[in-house]
Amino acid sequence: MALGDFRDRVRRPAYAVTLLAAVGLGLLAVPPADGHWAILALGSHRGEYNSAYVGTATALAGALWLTLGGFYVVRKGLGRDEETGVGLLLAATPLRTADLLLAKFLGNLLVLGSMLGVLALTTPALQLVRGEDRAVDPLALLTPFLVLTLPLLAMTAAVAVLFETVPLLRTGLGNVAWFVLAPALLIAGESPGAPFGGLGLGPAAASLSDGLAARGVELGGEEFSLGLTRVDAPLEPFPWDGAAFGAGFLTQRLLLVVLAVGVAVLPALWFHRFDPARGAGLGADRGGRVPLGTGAVPAGPTAPAAPAGAPVPAPALRPPVGTGTTADGSGSGFGAGFGRLLAGEVRILFGDTSRWWWLGAAVLGLVGLAVPPEVGVGVLLPAAWVWPVLLWSRLGSRAAEYGLEVLLGAYPAARSRLVAEWASGVVLTALVGAGVLVRLVAAGDADGTAAWAAGALFVPSLALALGALSRTHRLFQALYLPLWYLVVNQVAALDFMGTVRRAGQPAGPSPLLVAAAALVLLGVALLTSSARRAARA
Repeated sequence: MALGDFRDRVRRPAYAVTLLAAVGLGLLAVPPADGHWAILALGSHRGEYNSAYVGTATALAGALWLTLGGFYVVRKGLGRDEETGVGLLLAATPLRTADLLLAKFLGNLLVLGSMLGVLALTTPALQLVRGEDRAVDPLALLTPFLVLTLPLLAMTAAVAVLFETVPLLRTGLGNVAWFVLAPALLIAGESPGAPFGGLGLGPAAASLSDGLAARGVELGGEEFSLGLTRVDAPLEPFPWDGAAFGAGFLTQRLLLVVLAVGVAVLPALWFHRFDPARGAGLGADRGGRVPLGTGAVPAGPTAPAAPAGAPVPAPALRPPVGTGTTADGSGSGFGAGFGRLLAGEVRILFGDTSRWWWLGAAVLGLVGLAVPPEVGVGVLLPAAWVWPVLLWSRLGSRAAEYGLEVLLGAYPAARSRLVAEWASGVVLTALVGAGVLVRLVAAGDADGTAAWAAGALFVPSLALALGALSRTHRLFQALYLPLWYLVVNQVAALDFMGTVRRAGQPAGPSPLLVAAAALVLLGVALLTSSARRAARA
């Protein structure tokens, strides 16, 4: 079962995207010697690019990325079983719940481990390309991956299983919760006294410090850092033979793996698989919807039965409301028909939004009207444009996740419907950021207004394209949240909303460039949708 889960996951687009991101992270972990970016450093120094340093730096960078991003790839293994109807088959087998949870945990760990393996295989090439030390030591390269990173991935795999069995966390809220929880745990894990060895920085930091001290280098208060950091001048290298992982540290890492297994099987206390006689499995969606593939149909009004022998009238064939088509299927263009279609898409997008979500959006809008423009752009706009992340993530993936692709494939104005879906996302983006926009316009900030407008186009375009490509809402959530986090941390090159300012002016890409990227992403979504319709034809 674990191998089956593994094979299913590695065929999905989200796996390939995360894998490519992991390889890219390896390049960041070992930047050019004359570069101004660093992942692992001790003040203004770093280890020479030998096997020990390259392996340690890449393993620690992988621990950061794969712990955070890999979670979104492996979650929903149980949910997929329920959606496809496999869960009902499992409920009829003598398989114990603990065994099922353990199999899902192992499947998750295999997926994350394969990503780690690809990252590990890039390290010899990185060492040779950088060229500071061409003597490759496989043991020094691979040991950090096994000791530092793999135990953390085991815990990530276990938490993904746990989240799926907790009603509140198995929804999109769990994705957001992990994005908040994981960085907090990783930061706490950087402490030398963190439980189970934390992130594993203790031995590496101590060994690097000892290596510098042995060469008579005074640190002068300089600190050990892990994470993508820009430095004013290239770091000064020094020979480093690697960290010594003692028996005590190795025991802690082994205990972390044991704890991960315990976390994975803990839900056996309350999760009764998919047995309808013992519980609702993962449960029906809010609003009475049932998971697809279960064969269950919500109760509803039924038409009166026709008298025996009476002729059955043929159903009237009408084009979908708001498509702008005539009865014979010919298109009448956009105009009023597109307006009705857009209104329908907006109602669908906001259909099951709770009053608490609306209250939060209203508070953000009102505060955005009250604060100065610079505070609105720097604080309120990022907050407003992360608030609807669960709604944006539905764009482009809703048809696939709800099993409506075949039905919508027969739609007489498919491109218009997709454009209307995108436009509903633009409406959502503009709505939650309207307070800041009003303040920008009132202050006469033309550059800030242009950046706001470009961002309002970019976010739904990104959501639609990723949803159309991956056919799941999780990829957008997994990529947008880190992108938003980098912008909030003043990485100007990625600023799509104009929140990074220098001398009072937006320091990010030109709004025209951001808007052009938004149109390219919209085109990608349209082409992907057209290609899938052609393949089904």
